[in-house]
Amino acid sequence: MGHDHAHGAGVKHRGRLGLVLALTLSVLVLQVVVGLVTGSLALLADAGHLLSDSFGLVLALAAIAVAQRPAGARSTYGFHRTEVLAAGLNALILIGLCVAIVIGAVRRLEDPPAIEGGWVLAAGVVGLVVNVVGLLVLRSGAQESLNVRGAYLEVMGDTLGSVAVIGSAVVILATGWYPADPLASLLIAALIVPRAVSLLRDVAEVLLEASPRDVDLDAVRNHILGVRGVVDVHDLHVWTITSGMPVMSAHVVVDESVVDMGDAHAVLDQLGECLSGHFDVAHSTFQLEPAGHLENESHRHR
Repeated sequence: MGHDHAHGAGVKHRGRLGLVLALTLSVLVLQVVVGLVTGSLALLADAGHLLSDSFGLVLALAAIAVAQRPAGARSTYGFHRTEVLAAGLNALILIGLCVAIVIGAVRRLEDPPAIEGGWVLAAGVVGLVVNVVGLLVLRSGAQESLNVRGAYLEVMGDTLGSVAVIGSAVVILATGWYPADPLASLLIAALIVPRAVSLLRDVAEVLLEASPRDVDLDAVRNHILGVRGVVDVHDLHVWTITSGMPVMSAHVVVDESVVDMGDAHAVLDQLGECLSGHFDVAHSTFQLEPAGHLENESHRHR
């Protein structure tokens, strides 16, 4: 299987998140110092983004730790959703940061201060190199964990922010046009917002228990109907506990050939193998029903 269903997909990337956190904090300190010395809003905006990222990475690591707590009587699925909640908080922080950057940039455009472009350029280059390293470290995990994806998107925003900082520094050094600095900070905000909104949308889909985008319910239904002894399926639901943990439940109608527990076990084994093999769904619950049982149910979802 492609995922660690037992613990969530974020666990195995804990070390990588810790490494990226250390790199991010080192660049944060550098950018704050140089930003204060030079008066560069673009550099301080990027530093603010790094501060948000650092907080987000701490949240991601804390969420992974909490998610490892065992399931209990009231939390039968455990605490895996904490990773999703951390990703959502991360997205909200990014959006709030962008609002602050835009307000500061608009004010500076009215009266842009003089900027020492050389120091800004040097700090931007260092930040770019470190952020590229962070992207390489987190790239594989971003495909498996929503929590890690949030961190990856933040580092990507940092990378683009470093490019904007470098661009503004080059313009200032070449032309002395100081509005390039607040304009670069606006560009940084514009690059961050779509990624934050995308992450927030993905978090909402998990919390609303929407079907995963990569799962075709019609295909799942057809595979279930292809199992020997199955004649119909209804109340089919697929949702996600956290990244890498899809869950499925369904009412499966069987024909008259399924007459005892041995036959029922055989059908259940085939259903489980089918779902885990074709759709990577490790947690599935099936209710086997004889033909005609549906009329006795008070409702039917699908």
